[in-house]
Order: sequence, then structure tokens, then C-alpha cells
Amino acid sequence: MTSRRGAMMMSNTARWAMRNSATNTVSSLEEVTRRTTIATFGKNRFYSSGEQQDVVIIGGGPGGYVGAIKAAQLGMKVTCVEKRATLGGTCLNVGCIPSKALLNASHKYEEAKHGMEKHGISVGGEVTIDVSKMMAQKMKSVGGLTKGIEGLFKKNKVNHVIGFGSLVDKNTVEVTKEDGTKETISTKNIILATGSEPAKLNGVDVDEKTVVTSTGALELEKVPETMVVIGGGVIGLELGSVWSRLGSKVTVVEFAKVIGGNMDNQIRTTFQRALKKQKIDFKMETAVKKAEKMPDGKIELTIEKVSTKEESKMIADVVLVSTGRKPYTENLGLEKLGIQTDKMGRVEVNVKDHTWETNVPGIYAIGDIIAGPMLAHKAEEEAIAVVEHLSGKEGHVNYDAIPSIIYTHPEVAWVGKTEEEVKDAGLEYNVGTFPFAANSRARTNDDSEGMVKFISCKNTDKIFGAHIVGPQAGELLGECVLAMEYGGSTEDIARTCHGHPTLSEAVKEAALATGGKAIHF
Repeated sequence: MTSRRGAMMMSNTARWAMRNSATNTVSSLEEVTRRTTIATFGKNRFYSSGEQQDVVIIGGGPGGYVGAIKAAQLGMKVTCVEKRATLGGTCLNVGCIPSKALLNASHKYEEAKHGMEKHGISVGGEVTIDVSKMMAQKMKSVGGLTKGIEGLFKKNKVNHVIGFGSLVDKNTVEVTKEDGTKETISTKNIILATGSEPAKLNGVDVDEKTVVTSTGALELEKVPETMVVIGGGVIGLELGSVWSRLGSKVTVVEFAKVIGGNMDNQIRTTFQRALKKQKIDFKMETAVKKAEKMPDGKIELTIEKVSTKEESKMIADVVLVSTGRKPYTENLGLEKLGIQTDKMGRVEVNVKDHTWETNVPGIYAIGDIIAGPMLAHKAEEEAIAVVEHLSGKEGHVNYDAIPSIIYTHPEVAWVGKTEEEVKDAGLEYNVGTFPFAANSRARTNDDSEGMVKFISCKNTDKIFGAHIVGPQAGELLGECVLAMEYGGSTEDIARTCHGHPTLSEAVKEAALATGGKAIHF
């Protein structure tokens, strides 16, 4: 950092010394630079970058780094400030990416142990797990991707500063480095993209060893005999699936009546039935009141039935706390500048005019720290929209066409409204479904659990929502999202030729069923 921008960091004292020096020799310049760039104020050293940036982005996660690259591509001078040594944020380092590596590995193990023999494939001896190798492969994937972002920053000439970024005023960001030194960066605009962190649960203290968040669950050194997952949302179900496949007895404790959050009920029923077949147990409408470590190292949970207040105990080797996430805005400087937040601590922005600007002109916010689903791809779309706005273009995010995916097996993916939401809105609608059991590719793969479902307007056939539970649901949903983005109908999909035999034919058949009848069911 210092070597690349030494000329920018020189104070007025340095410039005065250079102007009044009879001979600007290399040695005198080095001395001036040394004396002025390590000027000490109190216990911290302060640097100031002289060249004003067009935009400084605080946060190097999916929203932050994508926004930085796009801003550079649009000709802006951009700096991305990230407190981690590696880019990619929670998603790439301790979230979406490492969890998918473990989901893939555990699925391979499950297939080798239970699914291959019926296909005539025998593995000599017992199928075993080497958790350390599994974790090493996971980190190899993560490392390659984080280095890839660094390469993209260099390619697009994005300035990357490692340190904790905070707001000084609407045109200044202060960066606190790991060694305590501070740098201030002058900028015309600021984008806040600091992401989120796991929400705490009263009475349950996390140590990331036996009581873990998603971060600790991705770093376990051995397969626990028993695991309790507190929270039946996306994170809990994905990571619970990983350790269940690897041999742990997993129980999901959920406060609500249903798992999966805002999922279509018909899809949810199919999904939960599949998870139960995989021997994952569920305790619904149950609250966790307390967690205590026992002398043998196990965790004793005190749980309470919501309806009756009846208490009971559960014992587990590992407890995964996955009760949601909250915006990460601590020490960011929001209060100092008077940036407005809602009752959940989310930064309020102007979405109506497609600017994502806060109440302080020139400061914008995206991703997990604003309202809406906490999804990496949502943050990316918002980031691109904001920098397009800053460059004089029109930003665009269609919040009705943001896909959600749970990467269990079977996968669950949806976009748009559920049938329950359409019904509650008083809209007239049609429904079409098609089971993977009637899809030739799913049957030949011996992976045919699940279905595709469309909900469309009864009068115009415009797609209100698309929902899939089954193999590769996340990949199959793409064409549904595209159709909805363009205001398409189920007939548009039904009249589009799909290759045979493919899983995507189930999407076509569900679309056919919405407006009439499927061919193969």
C-alpha cells in the first residue's frame, strides 16, 4: 500500500520540503517521505491518500468487489476497503462457497456409501472419511477464488486497501490497519457494503468448537455423533445436511411452525419429507432457552415447547446456531453522520428512485445491510445498479425476480410469489406442476424426487412464481427467472423447445400443465 502510493501520502510538509530543496536527490526524497509518512498522532500513525477517488466501497464481499470492478470498468477511480486479508467477504471465505464444497463432498460420500452399488459399482472395503483432506480441498477452492478476485482487481485497476473502513464525513473514509496505523481516503461517493454477521441467541454462548455458528460448522475437525441445529432456515438445513450425510445424528429445532422461511407450502412439504427420509429429525415450534457445557464436553440444551411452555433437555456433541443474520454496521460511523436505519438496524436507502442513496447525499448502501433477502446475488445486482447510477446511467434491480436456493439434496429453488402469497393478495391464478418421477433424465439418473411448480395470472398467464424441489433445482430455475424478468408467460416456456432427455423438460412440462395439460403426466 505504502510503496504503491507513497507520492499520494506525502503531507504538506513533504511538498514544502521538495519545493524548497535545491537538489531533489533520491536520498533527500526518501528522507522526506520517511519523516512525513510516519508522523505520529497519539499512538496511531495517520496516512492520507492525496488523489480523490470517484467512489470508495467499504466491504469486499460479493456486493463490494463486484461494485468495485464495475465502477472501474465504467472509468471511475475506485478503492475497495476490506478488513479481511482476502476478498470475497463472508460468502466466499466462510459462507456460500466453502459450504458448497462440503455439500458436494458429503454428497459424493453418501453416493459411494449408499447409492453406487445398485448401479453395479462396488467400492472395495469400507468407505471412509478423512475430514482433514475434505477441509483441505474446501480451502483449496476458497483460496483459488479469493486469489481470482485479487487478479480481477489488478486487471481492472481497482485499488484494494486492507483494513477496517469507517466514515469520517460524506467525502472521507478512514481505514484502520491491523498494526494500528490509519489512512484517510478522500472520495466523491461512498458505497456501504459491509454485509452481515450471525445473530446471537440469548442463553447460548458460541465458542466455535462445540457451540458453533456457520463459521465453526465449516471447520469441525471430526464428525460429531450428534448435532442439534437451532434454526430451520437455509444455513441450518444446508450444514445440517452436510454432517448428517457424513454420519452425524442431526436434529433441527425450529421456533416456527415450518422450515424454510418464505417457501411455497406444497414445495416445503415435499422438501421436508425428503429430509426426514435422510433421517434428519425436526422439533417444530420449539424454543432453545439455554445451552450448558457438561463435564464430558457435550452440550446440554434446555428447550421449551412454544404452545405449552413445557421444558425438556437435549444432549448434543455439537450445537449449530443458525437463527439468522443481522446487518454488520458496528463502528461504521452511521450515527456520527446521522445515517438513518430501521428498527432492525438496516440502513434505509432510496430504492424507489433506483439510487440506493441514504439520507446523506453521496453515501449509498447495498446488500445485507439494507432491506430485502440477505443473498449474495442480490447484493451484486444492487452494486452494479448503484455504480451505473453514479456514472450517469440508469440502475436496475427487479426485486420480484431474485431467486432463492437451498443447496441440500434435493435442492430447492424459487423465484417470485408463492401460491399462498398470490391467494392472500386476492389474485386469480392458475397452477401447473410436474413431478421429476415422470422425467426421463431424472429416472435414468435414479434421482427423481421432487417437482416443478408454476403459478401464473389466470387472465394473462404472466408468471407470478416458479418453484422447484429436485435435482439441480438451482440451475433449472434460471430460465424461469429470465422469463419473469421479461414479463413472460408459462406459454412462452411451454412453446420453447427443450433438449431431450434433460431435467429441464420438467420445467417445460410444468409450464404446459399451467395452461392445460402436461404431455408425460
